Amino acid sequence: MPKPIPIYQIKITLKGIRPPIWRRIQVPGNTNLLKLHDIIQIAMGWDDDHLHEFIFTGRHYGNPEYDEFGDLETKPEVEYKLNSVIPGEGFRFKYVYDFGDNWEHTLVVEKITLSDKRENHPVCIASKRACPPEDVGGRWGYQECIDALNNLENDEQDEYLAWLGGEYDPEKFDREEINAEL
Repeated sequence: MPKPIPIYQIKITLKGIRPPIWRRIQVPGNTNLLKLHDIIQIAMGWDDDHLHEFIFTGRHYGNPEYDEFGDLETKPEVEYKLNSVIPGEGFRFKYVYDFGDNWEHTLVVEKITLSDKRENHPVCIASKRACPPEDVGGRWGYQECIDALNNLENDEQDEYLAWLGGEYDPEKFDREEINAEL
C-alpha cells in the first residue's frame, strides 16, 4: 500500500467580483507553485496568455526573469512546493494573473488531509460561475461586458457577443470538463 500523501483543499476566489466566482480544488502537498499555476489556469478557465505571480506573506513567487529590476526579489516558483510555503490550514495567499487586467485571486487552505489515491488529484470538487473572458479589461471591464450582455437596449451588446464568439454565459461552468483536463 502506498504511503499516504497530504492533500491540500484550497478555495480560489476571484477578488472584486459579485456574485463571486470561485473554485475549490484538491492538490497534493508536493505540488510546486509552477504546477499550481497550471492547475489554477485550468480550474478557473483562463488561457495562460499572461504573466502571473503568487504572493505569500509579502514574498513574491513566479518567474524571476519577469522581475525586471529585481525590486520584488521574486523567488522561482518551480523550486517551492505547497508543503514548504503553507504553514497549515486557514492560510491565505494571493495569485495574480494578467498584470494589465490584474486578476487577483484569494486562495485559502481550507483543510489538509491524507490520501493514498494519487490518481485522483488534482481535482476541482466545487465551483461557482464562469471565468471572465481574457482581455476583457479587469473587473471593471468585465462588469461593463456583463451589463451590456444583460441589456438588450445596449448598443455594445452585439460588439461584445462578436468579440466573445457569439455567446457567453457568466453562470455556466462545466466541472466535469475541467476535471478531464486536470
